[in-house]
Amino acid sequence: MHIKKNKTEVLYGIHPVLEALKAGRREIYEIFTVKDKLSKRVIPVIKLAEKYDIPVSNVKPSLLRSMAGSDMHQGIGARVDGYPVVEFSEILKIQAVDQGCPLLLLDTIEDPHNLGALIRTALCAGITGIIIPKDRSASPTPAVSKASAGALEHVQLSRVTNLVNTIKALKEEGLWIAGLDSQGDSSLYDCDLAASVAIVVGGEGKGIRPLVKKQCDILIAIPQTGPVNSLNASVAGAVVMYEAYRQRTCG
Repeated sequence: MHIKKNKTEVLYGIHPVLEALKAGRREIYEIFTVKDKLSKRVIPVIKLAEKYDIPVSNVKPSLLRSMAGSDMHQGIGARVDGYPVVEFSEILKIQAVDQGCPLLLLDTIEDPHNLGALIRTALCAGITGIIIPKDRSASPTPAVSKASAGALEHVQLSRVTNLVNTIKALKEEGLWIAGLDSQGDSSLYDCDLAASVAIVVGGEGKGIRPLVKKQCDILIAIPQTGPVNSLNASVAGAVVMYEAYRQRTCG
C-alpha cells in the first residue's frame, strides 16, 4: 500500500516527464512546454500526454524556469502528485517474489545527484527495491528524478525511520547484508552476491554510519590502485551493483 502522497510538484526534463507518463504511478495534471524551443525529443512526450488526455500548455521560458526551480528543464515540465513512496512491507514483497534480486539500502546519501545516479544504476542492474532513511538523506524530489533520468519513476522506494531496525527485519527475512567500506576485510571479487542480499552504500565522505555498519554481515572493499584513495558513493555503488548483476546472470 502506498503512503499518502504529498502535495503536487513539478517534474522537469524530458526523461522524468516521459518516464512518469510511462510508469503511470503518479497523477499527471498538466504538461508545460516552451513552444519557441520545442525540440524533436519533446514531441513524443507531448503525443503520449495527448493519448492520455493530459492537457498540454505552452508557457514562457521564464515561467517554466520558475515552476521547475531549475534551468535544466529542457523545455518541458509536468505538474504531478508527489512521489509515491511505498511502505517497507512492499519492499519485502518484492524480495519474496524475486529472492535472487538484491535490495539497495542508501545510508545518508544527501546529494540529490548521487541519489539519482544510484537509483538509475540500480534500475539498470535489475534492482527495483530501494530503502533510504527519512532523516539525513536526500528526498525523492524532481531534482532526483532528473538526475536519475526518470528511473526514480519506476523503482519502489521506501523511507524508513530507523535503518538499523530495518536491517534487522531484513535479516529475519533471510537476507545477507553487505556494506561497502573502503577498509572492509573482503574484496568485492571474493564475495558471493548472487544470493538474497541487501547492498548498503554509505553517504558522501563519511560512508556507512557505525551503528549501521555493525549490522552488516560483511564489509566489502573495492580493489583500487593509484593516488586517489576512495570512489564517489554513486560510482562505488554502481561497481558493486553490477558485480552482483554479473554474478546473478553469468554465474
